[in-house]
Amino acid sequence: MKNLRVLMMILGGMQAVLGLFLLTNSVAIAEVIWVERDSSAPCCTTPGEAHSGIVVFAGVLVLAIAAWGVATALKFPTRHPGLRVSAFVYGWTALPFTLAFYEVVPILGVIWLVPAILAIVRPNQPESRAWFGHHLL
Repeated sequence: MKNLRVLMMILGGMQAVLGLFLLTNSVAIAEVIWVERDSSAPCCTTPGEAHSGIVVFAGVLVLAIAAWGVATALKFPTRHPGLRVSAFVYGWTALPFTLAFYEVVPILGVIWLVPAILAIVRPNQPESRAWFGHHLL
């Protein structure tokens, strides 16, 4: 279980870095996404400034998901059965981040895929079920 805990903290840490990157560079990222002049943008703003709120929202969402993963990992010593389910669901939410990391740096997306899949598989293994108090029939 120690490996799953460390894995979830690494995934959460990388997601937190992505979330902070989105928050601190929201205008630049929005300008890359909305390159042409948007007709809905106000008079004297660039498309990046007009749409940076969407990028900030995405950054806050990514930070919240990262906090969820780290909080779940930190609570593992309590052995509450709901934490195994939380870890499993967190693994599924970590999987789509593969595409985000792949778009930024392709090798990072490929590297992210392995721990994301492990975060899905590890909570369902027999030793994980036994750790969290589930008895196999």
